[in-house]
Amino acid sequence: MPFTARALEAAVHDIAAIRKDRDAWVAALARRPAYAETAGAIADDVLARDKELRDLVTRLQGAQARRNEASKLIGQAKAKKDEAQAAALMAEVAGLKDEIQQGEQRERELQEALKQTLAEIDNLPAPDVPDGGGEDDNVEVKARAFGSRPAVNDAREHYELGEHLGMMDFERAAKVSGSRFVYLTSGLARLERAIANLMLDLHTGEFGYTEVQPPLLAKNDAFFGTGQLPKFEDDLFFTNPVAGSMFVSLMNNTMNNLLLPPGPRLEKKIVSAEQAVEAETLTWRGIEEVHIQHRYGLIPTAEVSLTNYVREEILDEETLPRRYTAWTPCFRAEAGAAGKDTRGMIRMHQFSKVELVSIVTPEKSEEEHERMTDCAQAVLKRLNLHHRVMTLCPGDMGFAAKKTYDIEVWLPGQGRFREISSCSNCGVFQARRMNARYRPNGDKGTRFVHTLNGSGLAVGRTLIAIMENYQNPDGSIAIPDALKPYMGGLTKIEKR
Repeated sequence: MPFTARALEAAVHDIAAIRKDRDAWVAALARRPAYAETAGAIADDVLARDKELRDLVTRLQGAQARRNEASKLIGQAKAKKDEAQAAALMAEVAGLKDEIQQGEQRERELQEALKQTLAEIDNLPAPDVPDGGGEDDNVEVKARAFGSRPAVNDAREHYELGEHLGMMDFERAAKVSGSRFVYLTSGLARLERAIANLMLDLHTGEFGYTEVQPPLLAKNDAFFGTGQLPKFEDDLFFTNPVAGSMFVSLMNNTMNNLLLPPGPRLEKKIVSAEQAVEAETLTWRGIEEVHIQHRYGLIPTAEVSLTNYVREEILDEETLPRRYTAWTPCFRAEAGAAGKDTRGMIRMHQFSKVELVSIVTPEKSEEEHERMTDCAQAVLKRLNLHHRVMTLCPGDMGFAAKKTYDIEVWLPGQGRFREISSCSNCGVFQARRMNARYRPNGDKGTRFVHTLNGSGLAVGRTLIAIMENYQNPDGSIAIPDALKPYMGGLTKIEKR
């Protein structure tokens, strides 16, 4: 997976921390079930590579110092007309030059391999995250629970209500785009827009978030920064801006260069079958590399665009915290989701979401995490939707998170709680990958910021929750009071 040198420069766990206390780092990583048996071996491998790299750098520094010294001695030997000594020193300098060049190549290889290894290791869980291997081990935050289950007799699921209303069409969407897409029309389309507007007004007007209209396409380095790449490439949709004609041109040029020697071109060049196969393989490999380097990815969440807003920057401490929000479409390939939530809008390839992102100093990130969760919950409270908050265990947390609260809303049609928001504190993890820093007041040095992100909320799932919680026996949907100002006088959505 190609990334720029700058992206890889800080895209690692803090290796100094691993050197300082290997056992503590291993114990923290092993709390994630995927690393329970391998954390120690990973740490030992990383430290061994790190030692090899540092030893190599020391040898190279010694070789360079000797080369500089020998170069000076050559001049002195010639001044004394000691040609034998000068020749010996020149031979030594030539040998040192080759040694340094080979060593520098090995140094680059070791650096890249070490950084790539570290870049694929999940964030370490915070100490107060409950142990566990999956969602059954998540722990409810009782103090954050809100409301009670509504009395809905013979509750229908949202897709049954939507199809009854004639405003939710999966069949037509499948003809156009395939499975996991939907057409919303009329009242439901307006309701979704109203939900997003309420969220944006609340977050910007009451909670101090800055509204942003961000890019929906991002480059590899941006996905790397927030942690989607390199481990979760299959979950993303990519587009390629490189024209097909460029591929053809690249193939022709590469084949010619591989099959024809430098100098005057011959009209005919006879090559072996093995040479032709090798040339074609190298050509297609080059084409694939060009494709990856120039591609854009569709954002799976505005977290990618909003968090990377501060990538490769040094912020002044007085400008923090920074809080951003955006309502965007999101695109997810849902790799590994076969057979899950195959009906309805719970798991879609395209959906809309209002995202919250905070950039803060390390001392404020835990406080900001609680605040962000409050902001997300406030939307559900305005809509009077029963919900609970769960602290995720390491086995259920995302790759970049050190601590996550999941907000789960009650869906009467399904008879269960479903996630409607995840609010995560990523600590320094994403900042290191993005090289996002701040300068503390009165300090000449810099530190990495802490980043947080959360859904405020998933708009489609909020629509689902309203439909199921505010359904009437005749299949109509009552409009929550908080949304009526956005609905142009509608008090309920009825079958057309």
